[in-house]
Amino acid sequence: MQFLQTLPVSVQTLGLLMLSNVFMTFAWYGHLKNLATAPWYIAALVSWGIALFEYLLQVPGNRIGFTQFNVGQLKILQEVVTLTVFVPFAVFYLNEPLKLDYLWAALCMVGAVYFIFRQG
Repeated sequence: MQFLQTLPVSVQTLGLLMLSNVFMTFAWYGHLKNLATAPWYIAALVSWGIALFEYLLQVPGNRIGFTQFNVGQLKILQEVVTLTVFVPFAVFYLNEPLKLDYLWAALCMVGAVYFIFRQG
């Protein structure tokens, strides 16, 4: 684990947030495919268990990130990561069609990143 501490804060933060987001996406949407016929409370309990792993990565990611980024920057960073993880998940795991709307959403995120990270 000492190796991780030698990485720049931005890389540590992005890496942890990306991994946590994979768990989050499965917790939020994986049950739509895997537990579609199970009662909702079973899906909720399974999702809650998956979400624990998300928090075990997200909390340190945000704590590390907060040494370099402000809360607004961390939030926008998380939203960009969410879209980056969600689109391949939706297309390849849930077999949703790839739509241009994802591109437009990403372009909106570029604007959000610009405004939240600009100096001024």
